[in-house]
Parts: sequence; structure tokens; C-alpha cells
Amino acid sequence: MRITTFAAIAALTFAAAACQKPAEKAADESATATQEAAAANAAAATATQDAAAAAAAPAGSEQAGMASDAAGAAAETAGDHAEKAGDAAKDAGDAAKDAVKH
Repeated sequence: MRITTFAAIAALTFAAAACQKPAEKAADESATATQEAAAANAAAATATQDAAAAAAAPAGSEQAGMASDAAGAAAETAGDHAEKAGDAAKDAGDAAKDAVKH
């Protein structure tokens, strides 16, 4: 009787642990998505500032070119982070679906 009880408790413990893993993965992916979204937002703000600097610089000047290049690079970085945030959000959604199944 005791062995059966301990076996049942062990089985329930393993089942609970198995359910917890997908939930932890969903939480981790959600945190990653949030971090990447924040990085994309920061890079977009930098791109906006650089674009404003390019607009304020005399047309055709070296300063305007440098600011324009910096704005382009920051916009590209923002796009990369936004893509990573989207991928992480999708992964979080998939992990959440898996957690619900278990």
C-alpha cells in the first residue's frame, strides 16, 4: 500500500513538473519579447533623433549625411529588434498553447 501511494505521489510530482516546463518557457519567451520590443522602441527613438539632426543640418553637408546614415542604421536596428520581438511573441504563444495542453 505504501509503495503504491509513493508511486502515485511520484507520478503526480512528475506530471506537475512536466506541466510547469511549458509555462516557464511561455513566461521566458514573453519576457524576451518584452525586452526586444523595448530595444526596438529605444532604437526607433534614436532614429527619430538622428533624422531630426539630419533635417536641421545644412542640406548637402557632411553633417547631414552622417546624421542621415545614423538614422538609417538606427531604423535598421529597430526593425531587427521588432522582428525578434515578433518571433519571441509567437514562440510565447506557442509555448502557452503547449502549457494549456498539459
